[in-house]
Amino acid sequence: MTGILLRKLIYSQRHVAFYEIQNRGVRVVDLRDLKTFLHLAESRHFGRSARAMHVSPSTLSRQIQRLEEDLGQPLFVRDNRTVTLTEAGEELRTFAQQTLLQYQQLRHVIDQQGPSLSGELHIFCSVTAAYSHLPPILDRFRAAHPSVEIKLSTGDAADAMEKVVTGEADGAIAGKPETLPVGGVFDAGEPRRGVNCPGPSLPGAQPVTVERPDWSTVPFIMADRGPVRRRIELWFRRHKISNPSIYATVGGHEAMVSMVAPDAAWRCCRKWCWRTVRSRYATG
Repeated sequence: MTGILLRKLIYSQRHVAFYEIQNRGVRVVDLRDLKTFLHLAESRHFGRSARAMHVSPSTLSRQIQRLEEDLGQPLFVRDNRTVTLTEAGEELRTFAQQTLLQYQQLRHVIDQQGPSLSGELHIFCSVTAAYSHLPPILDRFRAAHPSVEIKLSTGDAADAMEKVVTGEADGAIAGKPETLPVGGVFDAGEPRRGVNCPGPSLPGAQPVTVERPDWSTVPFIMADRGPVRRRIELWFRRHKISNPSIYATVGGHEAMVSMVAPDAAWRCCRKWCWRTVRSRYATG
């Protein structure tokens, strides 16, 4: 035994606390840290778990270090090729599995029996999504839960999942990632499939008019990272475009708006984003 005895659980909105027998008082652990730890305990690969949990490798390392500091014990043995659990890590894995299950059961009971919701709800999304998607969602939520205060943060949609995983946001609007973090829930809502690449259309621009253009010569404006970037790269591979002509890469779909007026290249973005951009220029 490692001398760690997890005796008592104390639940709150986002945290679970437990006692240690070394008289070090109540130690508080974020549930998201436990979820991250569980994924790493299964994958035994920091890079793979970081991608699955939508956090950077440095953020994942800090989460594990925080757990190790709280417990006063190393949880993993690392070398250049392998990651293995220590005895303390095995105990924490059992504790984490039981704790997260009990927490989910508790939340279910509270949701069924408790009063109307109150408190704060932190939402993260892009500026475009705040115009196109958020208003009807907030209208319905406000009608059902008038006591909840909404706090909205905007930024690059590529950061959405990490914001939720690290606790900076309770929910986010973003494209569905290839893999969801442990405990993550994705509501697809209205189906919006495909990626839109509207081509040059203003006077002086050169539209693509042939049925099968030489895509390697067509300039593209793309997101610099995130799910849309990865899907465009997959589209390139499917069409065997090994060296696409990238006119510009931008951080966030809103930055593409500045590239629309010159109409210098094809823009690769989600269809709803492009419709919103077009409406701005039509009414602006």
